[in-house]
Amino acid sequence: MRTDAPAPGPEHTPDEARTIRLPDAPSDLAEALARGGAVAWEEPVTIRTYESGEPSVHPMYFDHRVYQGSSGRVYPLPFVEHVSDEARDRPWQAVHLENAHVRLMLLPELGGRIHVGLDKATGYDFFYRNNVIKPALVGLGGPWISGGVEFNWPQHHRPGTYLPVETRIERDDDGSVTVWCHDHEPFERMSAHHGIRLRPESSVVEAVVRLHNRTSLRQSFLWWANVAAYVGDDYQSFFPEDVHHVADHARRAITAFPAADREYYGVDYAARGARDPGSDRIDRYHNIPVPTSYMVVDSQGDFFGGYDHTAGAGVVHWAERRVSPGKKMWTWGDAPFGHAWDAQLTDSDGPYVELMAGVHTDNQPDFSWLLPGETKVFSQFWYPIPNLGPAHAATPDAAVNVRRDGAVVASFAVTSHRRNAELVILRDGRISARRVVDMAPGVVARIEEEAAGDGSPSVELRSADGSTLVRWTAQADDERPEPEAADEPPSPADTATVEELYLTGLHLSQYRHPTRSPLPYWTEALRRDPGDVRTNLALAERELRVGNYAAAEALARTALARLTRRNANPTDTEAFYLLGLTLRRQQKLDEAEQALGKAGWDGTWAAAAGFELAQLLAHRGRNRAALRVLETLDGVVGHDPRRAGLRTIVLRRLGRLAEADRVLERALAEDPLDATSRVLAGRSRPTDAGVLLDVGFELLHAGDATGALALFEEVVAAPSTAEGNFRPVAGYAAASVLDLLGRSREAEQHREHAGRDLRRAFPNGLDALDVLTAAVERDPADPVAKHLLGMLHYHHGRRTEAMALWGSAIDLGLEHPVLLRNAGLAAYNVAGDDDLAWRLYERAVAADPDDARIRYEQDQLAIRLGHDPATRLERLAGSEPIVLTRDDFTIEYVTLLAGHGDARRAHEILTGRRFHPWEGGEGKAVAAWDETLRSLGLAPADPPANLGEARPRYTAPAPVRDDGVTDYFATSLPDLLLFSRE
Repeated sequence: MRTDAPAPGPEHTPDEARTIRLPDAPSDLAEALARGGAVAWEEPVTIRTYESGEPSVHPMYFDHRVYQGSSGRVYPLPFVEHVSDEARDRPWQAVHLENAHVRLMLLPELGGRIHVGLDKATGYDFFYRNNVIKPALVGLGGPWISGGVEFNWPQHHRPGTYLPVETRIERDDDGSVTVWCHDHEPFERMSAHHGIRLRPESSVVEAVVRLHNRTSLRQSFLWWANVAAYVGDDYQSFFPEDVHHVADHARRAITAFPAADREYYGVDYAARGARDPGSDRIDRYHNIPVPTSYMVVDSQGDFFGGYDHTAGAGVVHWAERRVSPGKKMWTWGDAPFGHAWDAQLTDSDGPYVELMAGVHTDNQPDFSWLLPGETKVFSQFWYPIPNLGPAHAATPDAAVNVRRDGAVVASFAVTSHRRNAELVILRDGRISARRVVDMAPGVVARIEEEAAGDGSPSVELRSADGSTLVRWTAQADDERPEPEAADEPPSPADTATVEELYLTGLHLSQYRHPTRSPLPYWTEALRRDPGDVRTNLALAERELRVGNYAAAEALARTALARLTRRNANPTDTEAFYLLGLTLRRQQKLDEAEQALGKAGWDGTWAAAAGFELAQLLAHRGRNRAALRVLETLDGVVGHDPRRAGLRTIVLRRLGRLAEADRVLERALAEDPLDATSRVLAGRSRPTDAGVLLDVGFELLHAGDATGALALFEEVVAAPSTAEGNFRPVAGYAAASVLDLLGRSREAEQHREHAGRDLRRAFPNGLDALDVLTAAVERDPADPVAKHLLGMLHYHHGRRTEAMALWGSAIDLGLEHPVLLRNAGLAAYNVAGDDDLAWRLYERAVAADPDDARIRYEQDQLAIRLGHDPATRLERLAGSEPIVLTRDDFTIEYVTLLAGHGDARRAHEILTGRRFHPWEGGEGKAVAAWDETLRSLGLAPADPPANLGEARPRYTAPAPVRDDGVTDYFATSLPDLLLFSRE
């Protein structure tokens, strides 16, 4: 029997009163939409919203925080620790895309995520539509929301997931529309564009991505598109049929797929399956009772997705496997523990799973590299499928499900109208069934054999011109051995060779391991072979990143001494490149020119070295020489938007204005949101203070002091944002330029004003380091410059220098609560001076008595200093209103009350407020609840819903071993870890 019917509507029906109302297309676009065109427009949408809290005024030095299996460091991003318990209707900026088949809505203020993806043919939200903005404390920087599609880079979850992006709507000659979103990530200041594209008459959603390393150093990164999908009891995730095993984070565990055959996340699936056949199938949401991830280990397929058998609809992701091997499913688990997290993230929209697609990555954490100036370009595609069943093969044109219980039944769905499409079933290459039909998105076309035939089956969907739209072939028996789980590397002393020591250190660095440092491995490598080239260069780059220029230079020269002893022209010139960077930072400009020139002899480093050399020449006023270098790069090395800006500056100095304008026009046509090009063109300039500061330094490096000064002064006048306060650094940068221009009085005014507002002023990057270092050298009595420079040094691991700078700033009379808190932290961690640490925290509390974080950290310090519980309780009881403003502080207080004071008051607090647990930090509120019931003599009971968490049914892998050491493969450990003795 053949059916050609649209899929039924979704099972999920959210609260109609709270459903997001999508506006109709404006009248000037409605006609184009009616004709089958694709349209896009900007129009605010009101969404019920729980606001995130104000970011902390204190820098967070989470050196050993484990987050998604990699480093959870957040500096210089201000950290958010609170979310509101009350919702309000709030208008959000929104960009809408629509054609005849799908409707999308993007939220630029939340990282440019796709918030709505609706299949107009079936009424199915193929991306989970969360009808409320309800952040939970899941994100790297604090708040995170579920639903839609989140684009995660350069690590997971995206540092800018709660930061705004700039957008631009682009309409192409082929009728497609693209909404470009530009992200300037807050850590290394790299640049990313993701464009969401719809084409006329196609149900495919395309993400066009450009990742650009605009820095001078190689940077690690990953890219995961995180798609949320509604789930119910009959939801199934599907992978290509050649997937027989899946892996946990970092491949710490492996299991068979789709039926798990061993313990996974503490659940013995083999035993479950033996008791209840089918309950071992981890492709089914309702079989997974605990928070669980699994990722494809190896597959030759380009697609995967999810299908809701009850709703009769699903979603497919497709991307070329050569760049996009990552295919992952994540769930909170279908059990009370997971349902508690669902309630943290939505009011009425229920559970979801994440179907995550990784590009240049296949696991988490799994980082690749971007060379200096490199741009990586790729696309990802999604589309809804109607009542097809899980896809067994898929392309951007079509998907197919094949039923093989006897005669073959093939069900096809297409992404655009196909007249006279040919459906074919073959046996050993011979046609056993054929059908011709007109096809359209949202409608399934089926074909089946009259009877089961002999031979290996395959099915095809062909267009009217005979081209194949999708093909499925029965998989041969797979004899591949089971993949091995990863293991922890041996200690440096037990590592056999220098090469292994180098590579282990490289792995720890590249993958941003949160609790293991590469330094012991590299130090041991140099102990065995002081001249090892690779290790010296790895350490040189590390020292350069933290501003230890002289040390970096010495290491690079050691590498070069061996590298060039017999071969003056090495196959890899990274050593010359790093030497050139360190020399330039030390103002050894002639030597820097020579090193960068030689670095350009190697194709790997030609683009990066050529740009750095041209910029240096321009900075020195040698404009024609700079232009010649840029011209040698044209057509030889990859696209680098930085070159257009530098070329424009040089051409303008040479009076070639028309040519400069043409360069900018071409640059903006290719990268319409590139910040430097827009500034130079004076067109739709960025307003973000951090971006303007970066562009200012870029102009300064090219010798455009006047242009840089204008930007620095603009930043000085700009308000601080959720990304931080850039005014103090901009003020010192402006002062340094004014000194160069001989305007010393104005320079002094900027230095005096730099300390007016230090809230959330967290300096970052080598340019800021150089400016602040120069300010301290110019005026050793400037406490603000020392305070700021100390923060940057502490972040870089230069802790002794940071402690000295903070101590000097305090001695100079700067009684700032953040400074005093920072100094107290350093006194405990670095100096090991418990008395000094306590005195500094006492002074910090006195400087800002209402700062709950300072008081909470002081209590954490009291625990480490051995203060007895009664003393701690007395201290906290005296400031209970402040204590109760923080969940973590409240739990400490309640635990003290239950064990050493008033258990009834503890019970009253626990039942009278809402708690918001950190992902991975669950259990603390439940432990306080249990302790309180014991103290009251009450029987054990399940925690109330307001605690925000439920008891897990299974024990997850412990992040901390019995010996107190964090497990090498720990994926989450949200503890403070600020107090960590070095």
